[in-house]
Amino acid sequence: MTTVLANPTLELHDANGALLGVGDNWTTSSQAAAIRASGYAPPNANEPAIVTTRAAGNTTAIVKGVNNTSGNALVEVYALP
Repeated sequence: MTTVLANPTLELHDANGALLGVGDNWTTSSQAAAIRASGYAPPNANEPAIVTTRAAGNTTAIVKGVNNTSGNALVEVYALP
C-alpha cells in the first residue's frame, strides 16, 4: 500500500450513528492489555485498536489522520474467542 496514513485514529459507530468507541495509539490506550492479549496487536504504537463486543448488525469504522493528514488505511476486524 502506498501513501499510508502515518498516525490514524479510529472511531466505531453503530447503525444509528452512535459512537461506540475511539482508538488512537493503542499502546497508551486503556485497552492496551486486552489488545496485546488478543494476539492481534498492531505492530506500530501509533496505530489505533479497539476491543469490543458487538451484537449482530452494521458497524461503521471511520479512520482519520491526526491533524487532518491524509493517506490510505486498512481496517481489520477479528472475531476473538
